[in-house]
Amino acid sequence: MLERLFNPRGVAVVGASENPTKLGYGVARNLVVSGYRGAIHFVNPRGGRLFDQPIYPDLKSVPDPVDLAVIIIPAAAVPQALEECGRRSIGFAIIGSGGFRETGAEGEALERQCLNVARKHSIRVLGPNCIGFLDTHAPIDTTFLPLPGPIAGDIAFLSHSGAICEAVIDWARGQGFGLSRLVSLGNQMDLTESDLLPPTAADPNTRVVAMYLEGVGDGRAFIDQARRVTGAKPVVAIKVGRSERGRDAVASHTGALAGEERAFEAAFRKAGVIRAESSEEMFDWARALAWCPLPRGRRMAVLTNAGGPGAIAVDALDARGLQMARFSESTLARLRKALPPAASLKNPVDMLASAGPAEYANCLRALLRDEGVDGVMIILPPPPMTTAAEVAGAIIPVVRTSEKPVVVALMGEDLIAHAAQLFRQTHVPDYRFPERAASALAVLAQRAEQMAAAPVKPARPADTKPNAVRRLLKDASIGHGGFMSASLSSKVVKTYGIRVPDESVAKSEEEASEAAERIGLPVALKVLSPELTHKSDVGGVRLDLRTLKAVQEAFSDLVRTLPRSQPGIEIQGVLVQPMLKAGADVIIGVKNDPQFGPLVMFGSGGVEVEGLGDVSFALAPLSRAEAEQMLESTWAGRRLRGYRSLPPMDREAVVEALCRLGWLALDFPALTEIEVNPLRVFPEGEGVSALDVRVRVAS
Repeated sequence: MLERLFNPRGVAVVGASENPTKLGYGVARNLVVSGYRGAIHFVNPRGGRLFDQPIYPDLKSVPDPVDLAVIIIPAAAVPQALEECGRRSIGFAIIGSGGFRETGAEGEALERQCLNVARKHSIRVLGPNCIGFLDTHAPIDTTFLPLPGPIAGDIAFLSHSGAICEAVIDWARGQGFGLSRLVSLGNQMDLTESDLLPPTAADPNTRVVAMYLEGVGDGRAFIDQARRVTGAKPVVAIKVGRSERGRDAVASHTGALAGEERAFEAAFRKAGVIRAESSEEMFDWARALAWCPLPRGRRMAVLTNAGGPGAIAVDALDARGLQMARFSESTLARLRKALPPAASLKNPVDMLASAGPAEYANCLRALLRDEGVDGVMIILPPPPMTTAAEVAGAIIPVVRTSEKPVVVALMGEDLIAHAAQLFRQTHVPDYRFPERAASALAVLAQRAEQMAAAPVKPARPADTKPNAVRRLLKDASIGHGGFMSASLSSKVVKTYGIRVPDESVAKSEEEASEAAERIGLPVALKVLSPELTHKSDVGGVRLDLRTLKAVQEAFSDLVRTLPRSQPGIEIQGVLVQPMLKAGADVIIGVKNDPQFGPLVMFGSGGVEVEGLGDVSFALAPLSRAEAEQMLESTWAGRRLRGYRSLPPMDREAVVEALCRLGWLALDFPALTEIEVNPLRVFPEGEGVSALDVRVRVAS
């Protein structure tokens, strides 16, 4: 669909200028210098000549073919330029001009006008307020960035920031790696990151896609497109803007803990996008993913000529979840043959400072032959008896023929510059310190595991009852803060197969006593009030009431004392529930994220959940594997396997409850927050029970 955007038969530069200080000159220059093989046309009402070509006064004067117009004129004139594109049946436009939504309300109105014109003529638009795109292999360069441009390579870069694009091009040249394609997204008036990711990844010269994101336009569309892409090629992204400022006010623990960053983390995980913490890390990983084979496991070997850097490497690998490989006897024999007696053959292999090209190459061959080694980090500070470049020359052929990943911690600056050049020319990833090299090996292992995991489509439970929920919502009485009553909330989750204890609402001591007798002692009493978000925080719960007299006294105490300590609250009654057998208490919940939809939470239950922060999130709908991973990533979930005096609990029932809660929220977006806290988990095979349920409905 976007083929003619990236491979146009002809390009018209609207606003081309003979003045070298103008952006229109920069676009024209870059298009010519790039070696673009299609037709190039320059448009400016002043006319003239530029790069030995005529400047046409308007688009209608430009000869065919023209598939793409690059518009670099004052913002106010852009709508008319788009009209002219439409009359010429030009299908694509890049608006490099600024002065639109980024400037305020007037600019936003102008941007809407441009979009209306583009849609009227079926023009797909990149920008405005962008620098365009370039492709080093096509080749084509529609940007106005200073020369020289990027080296031709195999890493594509999509960016919301034009300034980041300019910096990345210069930095990549200095780091010795190339780009296949670079796309500046700008204001995304029309084309978004979700539109441009698939065709960029489909480019045969691209092995990895890196992305700088400030947000996404359509969260679900991004996940769908990215998930298709990451099944074939890795995507590494950095997402900026981590601040929680501006988050909507929330009243549940789930809502308080589920912010924009949690949603992005969950979205990237669901889509298979690998999230980097910094720009440097993103391109460190991109190089490794583009240039290295994937490991079969997480067992790594370290080859060094110095003990200190080797120790750093061990700590860094461990911190990244990688293991130190154990060598076979045949590997140890080969290492003994290659090294002096004083060398350390344990992992890390310390060859001593005297190690030269032969020792590095022979030991690397030995490590790569070992079936128990999945990857190797080579540490190469400037060797005292030879040069780093000589060592590089000896090991590069070994690395390039290996089916296992090898990364190099090339430590130093001036003395290793030639070696760095050799590694980069042959696509062997080098990093200045062991920590960065360890990070690269870890992302290779992560990608290998991602590719090995068969995608599973989440299955809807057969016994959910959406019609029952619709009836409940139709008659629901919504209280303070948009919350349903506790009893109605329990009925809602019950319709989706999440077990709740028997309960009854009592409005007098007698009703409480009758309910307790019917349910069976001992019981718990929980005050019902629309103003009370967390009942236990204000003393609104009484537990383990073993006699009817105790039930009556507890009822009287709750309705009498709470209004004194909480002036203005309305007591609607008391919820009577059975005291359930002992188990492990956890929390499950959902917050409906405005960009990505229902965000499901699991973690340590009780009143301290926000303080503990032992929680995990995933986007609905959940597969069983995703729900299981939520448990595995928290102490609360791992503890369910059994810990000290606590026997193994019914993890499978928790997984089932998480999946069901996700479907409930997905089916009913009006349920903006759902929280079960605590969810009592019983021993294996005995299931779970939702002790306290709260559901918030959109106003």
